[in-house]
This record gives sequence, structure tokens and C-alpha cells, in this order.
Amino acid sequence: MIILNIFFIFLFIVIFLDFYLNYFPKTNLVLVPLDYKLRKKDNKSEVVIDLKIINKSKYKETMVSNLNLDLDFFKSKNNQYLKELDYDENIYIFSGSIKKNINNYWPTTIIKTNSELLIQVILKFKNSDFKNKIKYIWLKVFWDNYGHFGITKKQDCFLVNLNSHNQNKNELIQIPLNQDYKAIAIKTDLLGSFDNPIETVMHYSKDIARRNDILTIGESPLAIMQGRYISPQNIEYNFFSKILCYFFHPTSSLATACGIQLLIDKIGVTRITFSLILGFIFKCIGVKGIFYRLTGFESSLIDDISGTVVPYDKSIVMGPINTKLFCHKLSKQLGVEVAVVDVNDLGGVKILASSNDSVNNILRKILKVNPAGNSDEKTPIVLIRNNK
Repeated sequence: MIILNIFFIFLFIVIFLDFYLNYFPKTNLVLVPLDYKLRKKDNKSEVVIDLKIINKSKYKETMVSNLNLDLDFFKSKNNQYLKELDYDENIYIFSGSIKKNINNYWPTTIIKTNSELLIQVILKFKNSDFKNKIKYIWLKVFWDNYGHFGITKKQDCFLVNLNSHNQNKNELIQIPLNQDYKAIAIKTDLLGSFDNPIETVMHYSKDIARRNDILTIGESPLAIMQGRYISPQNIEYNFFSKILCYFFHPTSSLATACGIQLLIDKIGVTRITFSLILGFIFKCIGVKGIFYRLTGFESSLIDDISGTVVPYDKSIVMGPINTKLFCHKLSKQLGVEVAVVDVNDLGGVKILASSNDSVNNILRKILKVNPAGNSDEKTPIVLIRNNK
């Protein structure tokens, strides 16, 4: 009876924690990338980047009390970091049809419920051949949200590719798999949240894919194109995430407060706690993997910082969304079967979604060699082709 009472008290506590964390005041502002372009003006090269801040709250106005930028520059070879270039920075905000230059001082701006603020960043490079020196700009936006929740400091990062989609589309790596199938790994550029997933994969594969091929794309590159990565500074981790992360292997992406907090935000403390307890019980009798079965496949798709290529190595990458819809849309346009996969160098193969379930067993067998690689190969798209 005492044990039963303890169990019910424990159950009440974790359910209360979920309720408290779910309704604890928090900011509902999100920064979204829209588009970018390169242009020449007054004999200077300019990069024009359009963003917007959306207030998703139905009831609370929120203020952006400060916003500023920082840039990192990278060469194309091995994403090599380059020291700061000489450039001027201008930030504009839109009030209706009026475009206002903030003159390097961000005015405290109120964003009303269910509304948005358009922002335009113009970078003017004094060196006209700057595109020959760098290929990628890593735009870091530091901004403060102020409202009923207090003040929250956020950081969002976006990749600007100065030679977007100029990659040689014929750069292919052919890999024999077995006597029946071979893999064709398609080398792509470094991808980012400005890249439309469907259009990008079409661009690289439409002239290569053949009828009866199976196109696979890695879950992390797809998630990045969907903007499913987050700076740890944006995660409001708490006391409970600091405790729960200790129950995971040190190399797990859930072994940090920020990593486990993403899972808490998605499924709650109650489900995680009881999944850990049941997982431990089953592990004692030799059955592994129960925790991930109970928490859903998303829990195994979180990649903590250092888990992917530069410059995303300082972000936590979450699993992609709407994968089934993505597969069906791309399959219809390309005329081949499509699958989103998570493959590692240890022979683990997960099929997140496919346009036709009949290809899943084939992929589980032949992708064990991981033809896309797990390093900096930049081959997220792989075509599986029958040799016959």
C-alpha cells in the first residue's frame, strides 16, 4: 500500500511538472528567413537578405527590445573560416509600405498578436571580388524578446550561399552495393534554410534519376533545409532537464540539458520519466531500445552540437517534419520512389518515410554500408539503382 501511495504521489508530481512547464510564460516570437539576392549598386557588391519576425501568440503583444548582427565568412574548401571582410551593414524595418533605416540603432519595436515584422539586411562589400574570396556567409542574428515572460535573449543563424546552386551537377560518386544494386551519391553544395527542399533536390537529381531508381535523402540535411536547427542559447532549459540528462550515455544527444529539453518540449517530463523507468527495467532483462520506442523516433533524431558539418556544428539539429508529404511530392515530380533515411557507419538504417513502403526492406538491407557517408562528404542525396 505504501509503495502504491508513493507511486501515485510521484505520478502527480511529474504530471504537475508537465502542466507547469507547458503553461509557464514564454516568448512566442520566431525569426524566419525569407530570401536573399546579390546585386551591384554604386559600384559595390551588395547582399540583400529578407527576414521576418512572427508573433504566434493570440493574446500577448511582445517587444523586440534589441537586434544586432554578426557575420562569419567561409571559403568553399572544407568550409574554411576566413577573417572578417570590409563591409557596411544596414538594417531596415517595414511599417506597412514604409521602409525605415534604423541607422545601426534598433528601436524597441512592438509586434502585435498574430502579426509580423519584415526586416531587410543589406551588406555592402567594398571589395568587388569578394565572391572570389568567400562562398558562404553565416549570418548570426542576436535579438532580445521582452514581454510578460520577462526578457529572453535569442540567437538565430542562417547560411547565405553566394554561389547558390552553381555546383557542378555531374559530380557523382558511384558505389557498388551488391550484384543487384549500386549507389550513386550526388555531391551538393552546403545546404541551408533558404533552400527549398523540393526544388533543391529536384535541381541536383532531375537529370540523373532514372525510372525504377530509389532516391534517398538524409534526415539531417532535410531538417536543416526545413530550418529545424536551433542555437543552444534559444533553449530555456531548466532544473528537470539538468537531472534527466544524467540518465543517458555521455555520447548521446540527450545527455545534455539542451538536448533533453528539446524532447521535454515535445513530449513532456511524464512520458520521458516513465520511458526511462521502463527502459531500465527491460534493459535489466536484456531488452534494449525500449526508451526510444516509447518516446517516438524523433527522440533518436536529435543531433547535439558537433553532430553535423560546419557551421551547423554549434547548433542542435532536430528531426525533419512532414517527411511522408515530402516523399510523395518529390516522387510525383521526379517519377521515382523517394525515402528519407537515417543511416550511420555502424550499419543502423532507419526509414523515416517513403513514397512507397515496398522499398523499405530493400533500403534497410543495402544502405548498411552507408553510401552517403557520415562525415563532410556533402552527398546527402543518394540514388539506388538496379544493375539489371
